[in-house]
Amino acid sequence: MPVNYAPGMRVEIRDAEWRIRMISRTTDGGYLLICEGISELVRGREGHFLTTLESHIRILDPRKTHLIDDLSSGYQASLLYLDTVIRKTPVAGPQIRLGHRAALDPLPFQLEPARQGLSQARCRILIADAVGLGKTLEAGILTAELIARGRGRRILVLTSKSMLAQFQQEFWNRFTIPLVRLDSVGLQRVRNRIPGNHNPFHYFDRAIISIDTLKQDIEYRHHLEQAHWDIIIIDEAHNVAERGGHSQRARLARLLATRSDTLIMLSATPHDGKPRSFASLMNMLDPTAIANPEDYAHEDFRDKGLVIRRFKKDVQDQLGRYQHERDIDRIRIPASAAEEAAHDFLDGLTFHTLDGRPGAGGAQLFRTTLKKALYSSPAACLATLDTRLRRLEKLDPNPDLIQDQDTLRQLRQILQAIDPTHFSKYQRLLTLLGTGPDSLGWQPNDTEDRLVIFTESLRTLDFLQHHLCADLSLKPDQVAVLRGDRPDRELMAIVEDFGRREAPVRLLLCSDVAAEGINLHHLSHRLIHFDIPWSLMVFQQRNGRIDRYGQTRCPRIRYLITAASNPRVQDEQRVLDILIDKDEQAQRNIGDPSEFLGQFDAAEEEATVAEFMEQDSDDLAGLFAQFLDQQQSQSANPLDAFIPDTPATPPPAAAPFSLFEDDFHYATTALNGLRDSGVPLQVDVDPRARRLTLTSPPDLVQRLRHLPPESRPDNDRFILTPVVERIKDGLRRRRDEDSPWAEEHYLWPLHPVMEWLADRALSAFGRHTAPVLRLPAALGPEDTAFLLHGGYPNRRGYLLIQSWIGLVLRAGQVVDTLTLDGFCRRLQLTPGQMANRGQAGPTDTLQAQLPEVVDLALTHLDQHRRREEAHLNHQLNIQMSAMDALKQRHIRQLEQALSASAQADALKTRRRDEGMAHIDRIFKDYEDWLEDTQMIEPQPYIQVIVACTGEET
Repeated sequence: MPVNYAPGMRVEIRDAEWRIRMISRTTDGGYLLICEGISELVRGREGHFLTTLESHIRILDPRKTHLIDDLSSGYQASLLYLDTVIRKTPVAGPQIRLGHRAALDPLPFQLEPARQGLSQARCRILIADAVGLGKTLEAGILTAELIARGRGRRILVLTSKSMLAQFQQEFWNRFTIPLVRLDSVGLQRVRNRIPGNHNPFHYFDRAIISIDTLKQDIEYRHHLEQAHWDIIIIDEAHNVAERGGHSQRARLARLLATRSDTLIMLSATPHDGKPRSFASLMNMLDPTAIANPEDYAHEDFRDKGLVIRRFKKDVQDQLGRYQHERDIDRIRIPASAAEEAAHDFLDGLTFHTLDGRPGAGGAQLFRTTLKKALYSSPAACLATLDTRLRRLEKLDPNPDLIQDQDTLRQLRQILQAIDPTHFSKYQRLLTLLGTGPDSLGWQPNDTEDRLVIFTESLRTLDFLQHHLCADLSLKPDQVAVLRGDRPDRELMAIVEDFGRREAPVRLLLCSDVAAEGINLHHLSHRLIHFDIPWSLMVFQQRNGRIDRYGQTRCPRIRYLITAASNPRVQDEQRVLDILIDKDEQAQRNIGDPSEFLGQFDAAEEEATVAEFMEQDSDDLAGLFAQFLDQQQSQSANPLDAFIPDTPATPPPAAAPFSLFEDDFHYATTALNGLRDSGVPLQVDVDPRARRLTLTSPPDLVQRLRHLPPESRPDNDRFILTPVVERIKDGLRRRRDEDSPWAEEHYLWPLHPVMEWLADRALSAFGRHTAPVLRLPAALGPEDTAFLLHGGYPNRRGYLLIQSWIGLVLRAGQVVDTLTLDGFCRRLQLTPGQMANRGQAGPTDTLQAQLPEVVDLALTHLDQHRRREEAHLNHQLNIQMSAMDALKQRHIRQLEQALSASAQADALKTRRRDEGMAHIDRIFKDYEDWLEDTQMIEPQPYIQVIVACTGEET
């Protein structure tokens, strides 16, 4: 007789208990059961079983649940078991229930991405908040919420190599979400730990890796194609957009977008101004979002909630002590005679062969390239010049080419005269970093006073590194260099050291390439721009390294500008002055500095500024200012089309129901219960300090093998506290010492120790059992009571409808139907206040009533389903109708493109067929997903939690 399996069923396979999550038919007439482990040895693991190959699969009928007396003191085991089931029951709805409790100071705006993401049918969102507002924390809050909903077992994070350690630390220290770091060292560690033919992305459920590492490693890209995840997070997501070509990063991101239901993208600069580029990100989030990547309007997708974006001006009332007015100064340094000669020579320079064809796409003049390099440093200009000379020497000579070479050699001689003593900007930097009256007040002997210097040129970076140590009497280890061509481990170590008081580094020299996302504000509030960027987006990135959420001091920012007497150079420097003004105006009043230049890409902003620098005008600055004002008045931010009009974030939901006062009370009770039951534990509990210390027993050590080695404490000895302020103070102290990793861990539901305690509590009574409590103080001698939990899953096994059912019977007849908290109050289930004689008694009556009780609970669930199903179906119909309308828009767009094409009919027919096949596929995939996740299965899940009787032993 065929067996009807259904999601939610509990089954026994290979002497372990599992819950069926998904079912699919196989070609041999059987089923593939995708199951979640329940019993102790398999809990939290996923198993795939073919019914035709398994010799015995036993469906565990809740009517046949084995009822056994709880003999623990004060019914401690039962109360822990019940509270653990409550804790492990996935929550639902868009309200924030857990993330706001993480080890941080959550501000209301930081909760909004989680609320917006959880409101979607499928959580896929681009968090595009401005630099420094805490996008990593916002992603952590959303991830914690998804884990609480049972949708975050497997997590993959992709970020830049310089951000690997920082992102990993934030997720662990603040949220205790462990991410195994698969950097160059981590990948080798994986190869050493698992067989060569195993997929490392199956071995680690939660991992973080550089997208460039994946891009370069063909083997690991292949493994990635075979893995699926609950959540994928892509940091600095603008790096994976399609920008005119089919980059490896973009192809990899498109692949990943199909490997997870949840996709979270993070970027402060997600739009480069090109419709197709930004559309590629949106279509990774939702392939049905945009019909025509070259032309789309906000009414097409605003309600999808794919993007959220805020600037400091939008949330400044919430930032409180983290909101500071910048202390900004422009320091103009008179040019030396050698510098004046270089500027004069460059200003009158023309080339015959180096500038490309006139009108050839607005190619930048080589003179402009040299000027820009000289504005950085003579070393940068020399390097640019020498590179071009070497290239010219490889060409066949002609008179124009020879003349250009001679011109470059003359310039080279002039530049070589600008040694460090005649490099006025560098000499002013020395006084700025010194102790005199014109200094910035930097104290290199103060462990809390670190300073950052930015330059866009690697040659300028090399110059500063070479000279500053000697000229400032600094030791070599007091100056560090952050540049994008260094190995990932080196970059991460430099950033970590810069934030540690005990580290010797005092001065950090940075290139713009290495500036994205990193935190430099822990011990630094001073930043010097050694050269002025020609892009407002670069201003935003640079200043955002120290002026960001968490900065407690006023950011002091200085711009160094060489003041030459050459009128043309003066006018060009005024153009850069205007850029400084506009960056500050954007910070105070506008938010997005890209509005001024009308570009959303740093390279294109630089090209626009270069075009103005090349104009033949006596008032470049005036023309440039007029252009920026005109651009701002006409600018329409393309991101606005994607940002829904949402009300203010509602407050988080009330604390979930629990039998225990808090997580600390739960954890200490669980540890005491384990020790009382004979489990040898080395544990020390300090109730006054609200701290517990636990040396991991063998079964916990075994579980910790999947933790990142960086996060495991010495000797696996955990120090845990639920006090957020202590965690934050500890992190500050640890940065001062030798590690950015927390020594004292945050005690909350997501910590691995809490998950281990929960699993031990759930296994206290054995498989397919429920405890019996004898409560003569709350129930009469003929009274019995049962608490059950059940619901209806979707096709993927997640509960869409769920309910707690408490039934009180007298002489076998139901006299009361209660909610969860009503049941606990009615039976006075209060830890520490219940007496237990510790003697087993007869359970025949309870066991005999169980089938009827389960049937009554099923009737209750069915009534609950009928009430909820109409709403669910209505929402599903709305979504399906919207999909139908959007599909028609895609088809119309395809027809319009074909009708405008001059191609042959046969070619257009093939394009139509291919286009329709693509449209059909993406909408079919989405509709299948909606049906799998929004439609409930007919077979309910139900579990008997506890049984109670007033009958004594």
